[in-house]
Amino acid sequence: MAPLRYGFLGSPPFATDVLAALLDAGRVPAIVVTQPARPVGRGNQVPPSPVVALAERASVPVRRPESSKDPELRAELAALDLDVLLVASYGELLDQAFLDLPRLFCLNVHGSLLPRWRGASPVQAAIAAGDTVTGVSIQRVVKKLDAGDVLLALETPIGPRETGGELFERLARLGGDAAVRALDLVERGDAHFVPQDPTRVTHCTKLSKRSGAIDWQRPAVEIERLVRAMDPWPGAATALPSGERFLVWRADVVAPTASLAGAAPGRAAIDDGALAVATGSGALVLREVQAPGKKRMPIGDFLRGARLPAELHFTTPREDS
Repeated sequence: MAPLRYGFLGSPPFATDVLAALLDAGRVPAIVVTQPARPVGRGNQVPPSPVVALAERASVPVRRPESSKDPELRAELAALDLDVLLVASYGELLDQAFLDLPRLFCLNVHGSLLPRWRGASPVQAAIAAGDTVTGVSIQRVVKKLDAGDVLLALETPIGPRETGGELFERLARLGGDAAVRALDLVERGDAHFVPQDPTRVTHCTKLSKRSGAIDWQRPAVEIERLVRAMDPWPGAATALPSGERFLVWRADVVAPTASLAGAAPGRAAIDDGALAVATGSGALVLREVQAPGKKRMPIGDFLRGARLPAELHFTTPREDS
């Protein structure tokens, strides 16, 4: 049986662990395609790519085209006579001509148990929705987003205090395991695909700063999940009376304190060194926050240096904040 020839498309951070697992398993791709280097931050610096570093250490050629439609890239991929193209968070929708390049099919590593949470933010969506289980799916790529038949899926529980960043890292590692298993199945001729159940489809969208906006009318349990889901980006945000953006990084659900009994959602009170906020149902005690222009800090440190009004009321941040 001839070894499977495959190409890898992916970008950090999710693709890093996937490619590392493949290389550790001896599954060396014929080529790695990743997003072009772009400057970030105030210094306009171009950060190194761990995906590129992994490929170069394994002596795998790397291409960083501006678009998957690049004719030179497509010609090179066609000349490699690939059996499979494996995609892991590449960051671009692929057209049918691209999907037809490998002899067999394109596979995608997706961070949810499809058909639940098709889309760009499945990790955060699962936490925010209160899901207790998630996982990764290896699916055949089709033109409709994340709608392809599933080759295999690996489950994992979501911890009751787990953040979006923590779960993302675990799923990236699990995605590497799933990718290795998937290529093994294909090479052995044991790949069997299962269509997704259309009655169980849910969708999630690309994250923006607005995704983390706290609506204090919502129940405390939902807001606490949002806080965890939006860590590390974009952060769960509320607004101070000044209108400035105020981030909540950790919070606990509690019964309303006596000072918040009957209070309107968003009303806050300081009790015994803790900052509690009334919600649509129950209350939240804020444990870690970030004031404008400051770093993340425990609530005690914030309260010692803050000058808060006697009656503090948090509101939903403006669209432009």
